[in-house]
Amino acid sequence: MSTLIDVSAAAHRLLAADDVLILTHQYPDGDTLGSGFALCRALRQKGKRARVVCGDVIPEKYDFLMEGLDDESFEPQFICAVDVADKALLGSLCEPYGDRVDLCIDHHASNVQYASELLLKADYAAAAMAVTEVLKAMDVVFDQAIAEAIYTGIATDSGCFKYSNADAYTHRMAAEMLDHGVRFEMINRTMFDIKSRARVALEREALAGMRFFYGGRVAVMPITLGMVENSGARENDMEGLAPIPRQIEGVWVGVMLREKADGSYKVSVRTGNHADASAICQPLGGGGHVRAAGCTLDGPLDAAIERMLQMIADTIPRVQEKPRQATR
Repeated sequence: MSTLIDVSAAAHRLLAADDVLILTHQYPDGDTLGSGFALCRALRQKGKRARVVCGDVIPEKYDFLMEGLDDESFEPQFICAVDVADKALLGSLCEPYGDRVDLCIDHHASNVQYASELLLKADYAAAAMAVTEVLKAMDVVFDQAIAEAIYTGIATDSGCFKYSNADAYTHRMAAEMLDHGVRFEMINRTMFDIKSRARVALEREALAGMRFFYGGRVAVMPITLGMVENSGARENDMEGLAPIPRQIEGVWVGVMLREKADGSYKVSVRTGNHADASAICQPLGGGGHVRAAGCTLDGPLDAAIERMLQMIADTIPRVQEKPRQATR
């Protein structure tokens, strides 16, 4: 179990450290990368050696986060994970580093406390918000590059400020980053609007294969390896698919199941105010937030879907009630 620490203690640990390796989670998103690169730049500003690593290839759309950052080679003396609730989420980095994490900065209530010390802000929309508080405690000077990394983390994990986790403090912190020259229009367009043709082709197949259950209250969208191959989609085309089933009128729970090379399925759950996504996923070995969570299930696909449906029904018995009108 981790020792829970506050912002001041986390800042003290980082200021006392050197040769800091910053770990991000597999299938990287804007929050883990924004948090990681903001922290990396801050540590270098303090005269320390630091670098960010990810077990997966970082999508090209995040290249702006790395502008002007040369890679540094060193044997890590201190390891910090950002936005990583479980060491298993480190992917290929789990084996070499999973049991060596000195500090984790996170915002997932489901954090399994694998690091020696944990700074947890479970009520924050993004881990980048907790990182921001740590950087302030370290007396870091916020420049455009650091602010853009923080803004990216906040914007992506709040769904461009559409999700219920985007409270007043979230907006205030994002606005504070704008004061440092953040290119918010570029970031928001890059993160939320631009799609490759392969991504559009993949969405078309995914929408065609979507299934509805419990009178339309649950929408399930499989993403098979065949779909990915047919569309020509790459890893950077995958981000942002998970919210699609939940966007459909009348859907309480949206589920995306993405097939992995080993035949298992990476499950992403999105909910409205009818359900707790984390409560659905935790009994299946996963976790996350109230409105967004995930887990991994063994195949085949139909068996994985059936297991998810049963867990949803167990967690939200009302989902099985007869709808007032037929689903269109």
